[in-house]
Amino acid sequence: MKPAIVLLHSSMSSKAQWAALSAQLADSYRCIPLDLLGYGAAPFPAGAGPDYVHTLAHEAAAVNAALAAALAPDEPFHLVGHSYGGVTALHLARHMPERLLSLALHEPVAFHLLAADDPSKVEITGVVGTILGAPSDRDATRIFIDYWNRPGSFDAAPPAAQDKMIAMIAKVKLDFQALLGEPVGFADLADLQVRTLVMAGQHSPISTRGLAPQLAAALPNATVLETRGAHMGPITHGDAINPVIAAFIAA
Repeated sequence: MKPAIVLLHSSMSSKAQWAALSAQLADSYRCIPLDLLGYGAAPFPAGAGPDYVHTLAHEAAAVNAALAAALAPDEPFHLVGHSYGGVTALHLARHMPERLLSLALHEPVAFHLLAADDPSKVEITGVVGTILGAPSDRDATRIFIDYWNRPGSFDAAPPAAQDKMIAMIAKVKLDFQALLGEPVGFADLADLQVRTLVMAGQHSPISTRGLAPQLAAALPNATVLETRGAHMGPITHGDAINPVIAAFIAA
């Protein structure tokens, strides 16, 4: 049986973002792209309301339920994650290291690892504050999209695409709650021996460019690599990044 690769997407995306990579790897691997909660065909987090607190454990539980249906019990697998999918993958890796064959992360937004005064942490908490304080969902979505892409990206999108993104901003806010609330520091990664690749785009914002080398340094068996593009590189520059991921998994 071919070895399995589990792929987790970024916020405001879906498992469809991995279609090209899955096609590239299909001859040698069983690719299992999954929709994270609130995206694609996955349900919105159960119980979400005014007093609800979303955590990466909620995401991991949903991923584990999907894996139970897709993999044999205790079957090992490669794990790939981008952005919010990357920080979810890191959470999974800490809780099931014995099952991982490799871990490939493109700009995992594990900002909870950073000290409060770290420039990367300061920048992203400021962005999150403006998103949460925005006067409307449209304004919040514009801030989110323009930060991770480039100024004007949201307004340049067709109206139908804008509406689709606005419909997902409620889950994005929960994503930030989960990733910033994860009670884990760099020291908690010291025993994670899985072979890991941490990628960061050459044109990404300081929040993720600053985090990537620190994360790689904290992991015992990790390599950091600068890639083409920016934070959304797996989508915008898949032709350059997908072969890097494929080569790492095959190494």
